[in-house]
Amino acid sequence: QVQLVESGGGLVQPGGSLRLSCAASGNIFRIDAMGWYRQAPGKQRELVAGITSGGSTNYADSVKGRFAISRDNAKNTVYLQMNSLKPEDTAVYYCNADVLTYGMSWYNSWGQGTQVTVSS
Repeated sequence: QVQLVESGGGLVQPGGSLRLSCAASGNIFRIDAMGWYRQAPGKQRELVAGITSGGSTNYADSVKGRFAISRDNAKNTVYLQMNSLKPEDTAVYYCNADVLTYGMSWYNSWGQGTQVTVSS
């Protein structure tokens, strides 16, 4: 009923920047919290950054000061601006959202993931 589609991943050199986007579509009445997670090979998926519908944000300690999460509620889209990228940021990045449908059901939805590789 709800689809999340990420874009913006790719290969970047250390110190570079990327901007990820995630657009939600489908049976959406309202979106509450949205966030970005990542999973590196052999590691568990971890929260990178989250943002509430009111704009409050939280970040993993490892990305504070380098990454910025934002959202456009009119477009049902969340962004992740990633600066000063490091090789350890290499992972598949996933978008997540808490969605209330027109049928008044809550869904925690995930995107398909986008690969970010930081390497020289």
